[in-house]
Amino acid sequence: MAKVLMIQGTASGAGKSLVAAGLLRIMKQDGYRVAPFKSQNMALNSYVTPDGFEIGRAQAMQAEAAGIPCDVRMNPVLLKPTGNNTSQVIFMGEVVRDMSTEEYTAKKQEYGKKILDVYNSLASDYDIIIIEGAGSPAEINLNQHDFVNMGMAEMVNSPVFIVGDIDKGGVFASLYGTVELIPKDCRHLIKGTIINKFRGNISLLGTGLTQLEELTKVPCVGVIPYGSFVIDDEDSVTERLAVHSYGEEIDVAVIRLPHISNFTDFSPFELAPGVRVRYVERPEHVATPDLLIIPGTKNTMFDLSWMKKSGIAAEVRRYASAGNPVFGICGGYQMLGKSLKDPYGVEEGGEERGLGLLDIETVFGKEKTRKQTEGVLANVGGIFANLSGRKFSGYEIHMGESEASGNIVNSGNVYGTYIHGVFDTADVISVVVKALQKKKGMEETNQDFLDAKAYKETQYDLLADTVRDALDMDYVYKVIEEGIQD
Repeated sequence: MAKVLMIQGTASGAGKSLVAAGLLRIMKQDGYRVAPFKSQNMALNSYVTPDGFEIGRAQAMQAEAAGIPCDVRMNPVLLKPTGNNTSQVIFMGEVVRDMSTEEYTAKKQEYGKKILDVYNSLASDYDIIIIEGAGSPAEINLNQHDFVNMGMAEMVNSPVFIVGDIDKGGVFASLYGTVELIPKDCRHLIKGTIINKFRGNISLLGTGLTQLEELTKVPCVGVIPYGSFVIDDEDSVTERLAVHSYGEEIDVAVIRLPHISNFTDFSPFELAPGVRVRYVERPEHVATPDLLIIPGTKNTMFDLSWMKKSGIAAEVRRYASAGNPVFGICGGYQMLGKSLKDPYGVEEGGEERGLGLLDIETVFGKEKTRKQTEGVLANVGGIFANLSGRKFSGYEIHMGESEASGNIVNSGNVYGTYIHGVFDTADVISVVVKALQKKKGMEETNQDFLDAKAYKETQYDLLADTVRDALDMDYVYKVIEEGIQD
């Protein structure tokens, strides 16, 4: 059975996912068979395992860092918010149904009883498991039936490190307050704190670290410097989606939908030379980019209605009617069609008129499509005609089927696809960017385009180097080896 270490945080966004990924990469480098685990995740940015199950993107990213295929056992419960008080509940990679907060709370004890078997199954295949918590263990209103923070640590007798984000300020108070609010009967599981996202000279922390250790009665395992890593973000709290500025040679605008999902589809554009990606949520921000993208969404019909009411839908039509390229992915692809029908009430129910830019109709069924896919792009026309014959690999994860053939559907300058990750290869992204440069009357770039998957490998190594240098890894391994003594 695997040894174990759990990474919890003072709040969402403290850096749990990346710290866990860094540790997984370090341990892979050190020759261990390691795997991530998060009992419950809440995120719209999900991924499909090789055998067709749905998990949170963070655990898929961490599996990549560990050098292993992602596995549904790494994230048995996934919650995908569909409204202010409802989420689609996914257990072991398959949709259960939409539940209100109250309904899910009533079901937590049932799910909690199943988690240990899932964890033990995963742990039997590896040397070390790095568990990630969710939110904060100091959310005392959620302690009952908790199986994602200290409840999970108690379940598997795991030592815990707590991560705090110093970039937001108040890190000493947040770390100390978190430890103090954790029930006393499980405080013995806490074996250290980690300060994350520090800018400047560590000497500026002065005696603060010593005082923190005296107050929490556990060591500060290290101070991780602020780093800029091109690694998949988990959800829409990412700072990337706040970018609105212009100024680069090729301007790619992505509509920031209320339920935007799988925005990691656009990372290849962010890596491409001379390209700027910006996210827009107001009509006046659309302007005249070189490429306009409508991304995936967890609630296609709601977000389509929002686009109409906000005035963005009119801007998309204006932009497309001028002959400019529009690209829709997954839910964005469905919106570009003539209509969306939801006879079973999977989303909003009823029917919504689409943007009418593609000759497709979408009907939402009861089953979700989940699969990894690869092949060759075919019959692509218009500005991106050179995509035909290019190899791709990616995944599909969507409710609804559209009456259309081909992996990319286009009508003139408007394109749509269900394939997430279609831009990930250097071959595909180079065709798209060079086509945009040609349309703009620019010389084609002579710089190399990065393959997104290969580039991420370098970023995992950079993350590992940063975490290894910052933490007392001898202490980390000692904690893992000793575990929790009865």
